Amino acid sequence: MSRNKYPEITVENILEVSQRLFFEKGYDNTKIQDIADELGMTKGAIYHHFKSKEEIMNTLGDKLFTNNNPFEIVKKRTDLNGLEKMKYVINLNQSNEQMVELTNQALPLLENPQVLAKMFESNYQQLLPYWLELIEEGQKDGSIKTEQPKELAELLILTDLWMIPSLFPGNVNDIKNRYKFVTIMLGKMGLPLYDEEMLAKIDNLPYYEKDE
Repeated sequence: MSRNKYPEITVENILEVSQRLFFEKGYDNTKIQDIADELGMTKGAIYHHFKSKEEIMNTLGDKLFTNNNPFEIVKKRTDLNGLEKMKYVINLNQSNEQMVELTNQALPLLENPQVLAKMFESNYQQLLPYWLELIEEGQKDGSIKTEQPKELAELLILTDLWMIPSLFPGNVNDIKNRYKFVTIMLGKMGLPLYDEEMLAKIDNLPYYEKDE
């Protein structure tokens, strides 16, 4: 018996179709069978490459981040200081429509403690070195004045959790108030990172409930 009944179907095909269905139908409303039907293959063939729909979502997130890594983009901006690069990273994240929508679809997954723990571990390992590098660059060029660069980088990772509505419920105004609070806190620590332009963009993020 052939080990690969569908040699023309690759992991990339599965990811491409899955992303489209997640965006069209929503993550919760998309079944593995839907993905298999779109590709003309069996569920078993999907599971040969991915253990679960959750793993497909995680792989999509990693792929989108790798292909559009904002930290690697800002490294090329020699015209910006460390603080400006950090603000630019946040701007790029808020402007990446595919990543924003994928985040929106993935939020219900974070209600699972195991998924949340994996996400936090991944963010800590993947993002902390990038944030720390930019903070230390800001220390050197004088745009960031702190003696605790590692602690500040870790605080940024923790702050992201506070902004997840499925963990800490709140509407868009609640989230804005949290950002303003973080602005004051970080500013007193020598990292005036957030500004009004960033706050204004929160209104356009789909995962925050709007006031009626």
